[in-house]
Amino acid sequence: MSILIDKETRLLIQGVTGNEGARTCRESLAYGTPVLAGVTPGKGGEMVEGVPVYNTVAEALTAHPEINTSLVVVPARFAMDAALESIRASIPLVVILTEHIPTQDTARMLAEARRCGIRVVGPSSVGIISPGKAKIGSIGSGEMVKVYSPGSVGVLSKSGGMTSEIALALTNAGLGQSTAVGIGADILIGSDFTDLLTLFAEDAETTAVVLFGEVGGTYEEQAADYIKKNSFSKPVVALIAGEFADTLTDGTVLGHAGTIVAKGRGSYASKVQALTAAGVTIVSTVEEISPALKRILT
Repeated sequence: MSILIDKETRLLIQGVTGNEGARTCRESLAYGTPVLAGVTPGKGGEMVEGVPVYNTVAEALTAHPEINTSLVVVPARFAMDAALESIRASIPLVVILTEHIPTQDTARMLAEARRCGIRVVGPSSVGIISPGKAKIGSIGSGEMVKVYSPGSVGVLSKSGGMTSEIALALTNAGLGQSTAVGIGADILIGSDFTDLLTLFAEDAETTAVVLFGEVGGTYEEQAADYIKKNSFSKPVVALIAGEFADTLTDGTVLGHAGTIVAKGRGSYASKVQALTAAGVTIVSTVEEISPALKRILT
């Protein structure tokens, strides 16, 4: 098992004719993930990596009704409309790689996704990989795909780069991954740590979870509340970036869009305190993750 994507994933790429869309299409196909169609308005009838391009999501679904996942890789000013098109077409999973989407646009598409019962990952997600099963997005691009290996450790990360760093450390230690998800680090995201921990809780293949967070926002503290209140039975190891930020003056701007600290929540200390109280093992470096997991799991 895995979460979100597996060998049954059938992918649609919105923005497939752009450079990033074409690259993710090529890499998904090379990994064995079926890409059934692409969508770019005005480019219908073209082919990208042997994949047919349609003008609309509706046209793509008419030709390929088995599509169950959409990857949005379009410029920020078009991202909301693209995502809404897939959401309203009832595609169960919509993953948004696009960065710098206005917060108001994100709020609108996430509200629509809730109304329609559609799961969204992103915006600003690097993608998802279930090693040996499926890969969508820029996660594990190029040679970096080799750092991911099949196994039983789930990985949730706000940082795209750190997702691969963690996978490399795990793989080198003989700890494969069930699914790794780049959740994005915007102020608003579709699926946060808590949302995905609930899926890992139900996944028989996942025996432990690694969580990479950072200062700002409250998603880590919300995850701590969930773990504590629901007696999450699988061990969680967390690395929170930004310990130095607690020494900075108020108003300092750094990092991702979601790195906002307010009213005693969102700081490094607040996150570590909440996670520790929930029974999460806190580490300070990537190198400490695998030894910590091995101590817990043996």
